[in-house]
Amino acid sequence: MSGKLRWAATHQYPVERSRGDEKQCVADAVIEEAPVALFYNNEPHVVMLATPLDLEDFALGFSLTEGIIAHTSELSFAHAYHRDDGIELWMKIPLERFDQLAHKERNLTGRTGCGLCGAATITQAVRHPAPVGHGVTVPVADLRQALQDLGRHQVLNNQTGAVHGAAWVVPDTGIQCVREDVGRHNALDKLIGALIKSGTALDQGFVIVTSRASFEMVQKCASVGISFMAAISAPTGLAIRLAEETGFTLVGFARGDRHTVYTNSQRLFL
Repeated sequence: MSGKLRWAATHQYPVERSRGDEKQCVADAVIEEAPVALFYNNEPHVVMLATPLDLEDFALGFSLTEGIIAHTSELSFAHAYHRDDGIELWMKIPLERFDQLAHKERNLTGRTGCGLCGAATITQAVRHPAPVGHGVTVPVADLRQALQDLGRHQVLNNQTGAVHGAAWVVPDTGIQCVREDVGRHNALDKLIGALIKSGTALDQGFVIVTSRASFEMVQKCASVGISFMAAISAPTGLAIRLAEETGFTLVGFARGDRHTVYTNSQRLFL
């Protein structure tokens, strides 16, 4: 990727911090959210608000989980332009994929927390991935250890306290990859992009997300063959129904030594 670098993941801001009756003037690390415009074959598709870090991972993960491409080989990067008011990612995809994309109307603005806000129709939004297959089996001890370890892997959140994390965990090995973003969907797209770029076997591990388990999160995982996700907060009903439909293991309220399994509990064992 090329272009003049102007956007960083964090910036220092002077703040006045108080505790009790004591005040202190210090520099505070604040996370950035940048408008990131995705262009395919020279045409704008959507603008997402995202942390300006790991953007190639984000673009690849988004393109795959949104069904814009079917394989990483179908996407190539042309340029990344760091503008004063945001970042443009210019990519190339095969003509047949671009023709399909042209029929998808987009809202062209994706808020930080949005998952389906760019879709114009219910059919576009509620896609049904194929069943995930046998997938991974996970000892409860491995899930708990990964939850305990996740905090020290969240570098940006430790600095700013303002970002979600998505982690890839392999049983008996631990956390292998973490991506962070102000948007939970963005963090997951970044993680999926990074895993696919590195050739990771997606049926051999599981995902932990520091957010609720929404429909889109299950959809994104299942669409690339991931079979297990644990979230620190609750799932939605639509997420549970999609997990049941695809044979996906969905765990919520995964914190410390407790968790709730909502679907396909056979993959998690003591």
